Amino acid sequence: MRTRHFSQFPKPYTAYPNIIKGLVLKKKGLLQTLPDVEYVVDAFHVHARHLHAYNEICGFDNNGYIPAIYFAVLSQSLQMHMMTEEPFPFAILGLVHIHNQVTQYRPLAANLQYQLSCKFGELKPHAKGVQFEFITQVKIGDEVVMEGVSTYLSRQKTKGVADKNNHRTVQTPDYVLQDTWQIPENIGRRYAFISGDANIIHLHALTAKAFGFKRAIAHGMWSKAKALANLELPEKYQAEVHFKLPIFLPSNVEFLTALQAPRTDFLIQQQQTSKPHLIGHVTAL
Repeated sequence: MRTRHFSQFPKPYTAYPNIIKGLVLKKKGLLQTLPDVEYVVDAFHVHARHLHAYNEICGFDNNGYIPAIYFAVLSQSLQMHMMTEEPFPFAILGLVHIHNQVTQYRPLAANLQYQLSCKFGELKPHAKGVQFEFITQVKIGDEVVMEGVSTYLSRQKTKGVADKNNHRTVQTPDYVLQDTWQIPENIGRRYAFISGDANIIHLHALTAKAFGFKRAIAHGMWSKAKALANLELPEKYQAEVHFKLPIFLPSNVEFLTALQAPRTDFLIQQQQTSKPHLIGHVTAL
């Protein structure tokens, strides 16, 4: 595996010219294989003002510790450059974030020095195309303190590949309504400014319509963070979500939980129809 080292996180917006170029010049001749490469930010301290802004928009306490999902957000700048600077076989615009998992192995103090790496994971067939993974790992010295997996779908014509998950019998938890959230129209622009994820489907109804959405939609990683910020998280845990229907902006949604220790299930659903936007769980380690 080839490793590329960085002294700081590359700016996400510097990848946008290559993303736009990819709309004009279609990728040809690339096999559907993922680059065998790892991007590493060797040593960094979290920027206090940026962390504070992230915590504010997601609802986390500014208590001197870093939510594990914050590192997953930082890794997205590496992901964007891995997709634009390596022989990545899929069109970037149009990718769908379908699953995310973060694991925190110890409390993550904001004043420590960290190393973050990102590489491609598995490539698998999906009922609606092909899915692939990014794997993030965060270390303090030689100790792994956080790991993350983000799964994306590249929509393609398929020959009816079955999704095994659809055939599993899953018992629905006994959810209890915890809160109702009024999500404003501008949350996508506000979160994009902080996270660096300025995908145009999140910014405005006009730009979202160009990609087939009736209105702009909320970032999946914001909605997951919003859910986690409203839970009592253990010091060591794994938080996993499946992204379902998009949250169109503005929206009224409901936040529900079901507790069966050591696991807490949670759900964000549309208030009027009860259709799910996000389904997940947190498990204490």
